[in-house]
Amino acid sequence: MSYRYMRMLLFFDLPMITNEEKRNYIKFRKHLIKNGFFMLQESVYCKLVLNPTVANSVMKNLEENKPPQGLIQMLIITEKQYEKMIILLGESSSEVLNTDSRMVIL
Repeated sequence: MSYRYMRMLLFFDLPMITNEEKRNYIKFRKHLIKNGFFMLQESVYCKLVLNPTVANSVMKNLEENKPPQGLIQMLIITEKQYEKMIILLGESSSEVLNTDSRMVIL
């Protein structure tokens, strides 16, 4: 068996209005983490798989454990395509002063 590393990108939008929907969301998110997914952004998770056979197995497992309501989308790309991801970061601001900016008045 040859290894063709692939990335599974999972996007989901689940309702969280009722307590039951919130429980379903938490249960699904814990299931993703337990099965090797990590969060890229809020409601966007990623998992590295060895080949299409493993990817199909993971998809079947997700189908069996999906919440009763909501939208879940899956995109499978090659590792080479994933490496070409461009990441754009904005500036972060904070109300907390770092130690160099603090001034002690006696």
